[in-house]
Amino acid sequence: MGRLFGTDGVRGVANADLTAELALGLSVAAAHVLAEAGTFEGHRPVAVVGRDPRASGEFLEAAVVAGLASAGVDVLRVGVLPTPAVAYLTGALGADLGVMLSASHNAMPDNGIKFFARGGHKLADELEDRIEQTYRAHASGEPWDRPTGAGVGRVREYDQGFDNYVAHLIGVLPNRMDGLKVVIDGAHGAAARVSPEAFARAGAEVITIGTEPDGLNINHECGSTHLDKLRAAVVEHGADLGVAHDGDADRCLAVDHKGNEVDGDQILAVLALAMREAGSLRKNTVVATVMSNLGFKLAMEREGVELIQTAVGDRYVLEEMKAHGFALGGEQSGHVIVLDHATTGDGTLTGLMLAARVAATGRSLADLAGVMERLPQILINVRDVDKSRVKSSQELAAAVADAEEQLGTTGRVLLRPSGTEPLVRVMVEAADIEQARTVAQRLADAVKSALG
Repeated sequence: MGRLFGTDGVRGVANADLTAELALGLSVAAAHVLAEAGTFEGHRPVAVVGRDPRASGEFLEAAVVAGLASAGVDVLRVGVLPTPAVAYLTGALGADLGVMLSASHNAMPDNGIKFFARGGHKLADELEDRIEQTYRAHASGEPWDRPTGAGVGRVREYDQGFDNYVAHLIGVLPNRMDGLKVVIDGAHGAAARVSPEAFARAGAEVITIGTEPDGLNINHECGSTHLDKLRAAVVEHGADLGVAHDGDADRCLAVDHKGNEVDGDQILAVLALAMREAGSLRKNTVVATVMSNLGFKLAMEREGVELIQTAVGDRYVLEEMKAHGFALGGEQSGHVIVLDHATTGDGTLTGLMLAARVAATGRSLADLAGVMERLPQILINVRDVDKSRVKSSQELAAAVADAEEQLGTTGRVLLRPSGTEPLVRVMVEAADIEQARTVAQRLADAVKSALG
């Protein structure tokens, strides 16, 4: 059996891969591991539990709450809130543990469980491994000490979470955005209420799409993975910009007033220069991943900002930031981490900071994003292949070598197994879009042939 934890918690098809039994068992195991690590020492433990609007989140939340309470942990249920809100509240309320139920940008049938440590930080890999080991031991029949009487956890609703989080977002903005018209696509997800409320409180005129979650429509033809409706709405309403979130609102992509996409690299570029101007870009450095467009790297070099690149995954960006004290990092997909104000990617905060920059400068988002020129980049997701053999396949290595020779110094190739889905991502950059498309398709065919 493979490792349960991926790069972003435990994910799978709800009630098939991710069952109520698994959710309950992992929660019990997490409580035990953190207790053994000394996290609960000297006090009664408390956990914050939130979810996105997926229908399956209702029964999975019940299972997580039951597991934690049965292990002696008091639970604060915050309901439907973004992942970064659960992380923030875990820290702000002094909780020992945070749990978020979401599969982020994945389709509705999927769901996931993500644990946060005290302070709202992601759990270390070592703790996740211990939780998995403990879960498997319990599942095989190993007994565990069950509290009784007053020792069982108590469960209560924490209704102030929404207002506390929105107040936090408004409180860290550098300026208001009065007079700005913004379209928000909430992906029918966890930001459906939070993001429009935060933008409105910050002074923007807000138009919403994708803000009517019914448990079944999350990410469906909307949000950061489907920008067409946002593009159309921005142009139709004559808005200054549009902001799109994913299902759990830990990411943000944008659209300028002409309906053109502004991706995570461009957002990072805009925020990096804004933060440098404000004196908050520590060590004059921004952290991104190897998936960042070459144009972003060239722009940062031209502007005199140092760029450090990590493996793909916001957790690796965050690890680099924390290890060296950097303030800004993120991914092309729109995960942007502003470490002074958040412990994880925060799509609502990112959108607010981007809009605030437009308001403060009086420049359009298109003008601001023009600090970098995106080189043509093609990304193909190859599904139903054995992603574990990406590095070991000689056939695939030969195909990559041929592609790199063809591109020369004007482009690059990256193959990456997804950390959350059963697929391999093929990325090709080139000076010419047709060349990038041809090389990418040839590599995608090679991946299917070698790993299928």
